[in-house]
Amino acid sequence: MNLLIAGVDEAGRGPLAGSVVAAAVILDPSKPIDGLRDSKKLTEKKRELLFDEIKAHALCYAIAEADHEEIDSLNILQASLLAMKRAVEALVIQPHKALIDGNKCPVLSIPSQAIIGGDNLEVCISAASILAKVTRDRQMLLLHEQYPEYGFATHKGYPTKLHCDAIAKYGVLPIHRKTFGPVKRYLAESLL
Repeated sequence: MNLLIAGVDEAGRGPLAGSVVAAAVILDPSKPIDGLRDSKKLTEKKRELLFDEIKAHALCYAIAEADHEEIDSLNILQASLLAMKRAVEALVIQPHKALIDGNKCPVLSIPSQAIIGGDNLEVCISAASILAKVTRDRQMLLLHEQYPEYGFATHKGYPTKLHCDAIAKYGVLPIHRKTFGPVKRYLAESLL
């Protein structure tokens, strides 16, 4: 019997807005997918193509998140681990083991192993990285439609000058992470 290994990764720890998104993927060894690597090392177009291929050929996958309110109440690390736990628990096929990108594992009912740089070392983690990143980027595009003046399509919620200038000019949105430095500073200054 083949061991079923789930690769797990998240996207969106650094941004000032939106959810942190995690994915868990069990690849099908009989249907290898070419080009899997860390999502940050792929073009947006390549990520989109691989996103569809992973969903079509994986044995199973799940995508989950922790929203901005959970990030603010737990902290970003704990929210990331929570999103990863939710993704693994949402898999319709129970894996024997989970390989987690990073240096910490969420609390799971199955054995897990943290692998620093795992999204470049294990194809199952690469696949999870791609699903998480594309899902989060798509969420940011929807937020851009809702709040075009903030430029979410360009910076995806990261603390760029454009984003920080928009916060200074237009204020903090409900989807901003209130505990993150630039947002927290703006809120503190607005009380003065």
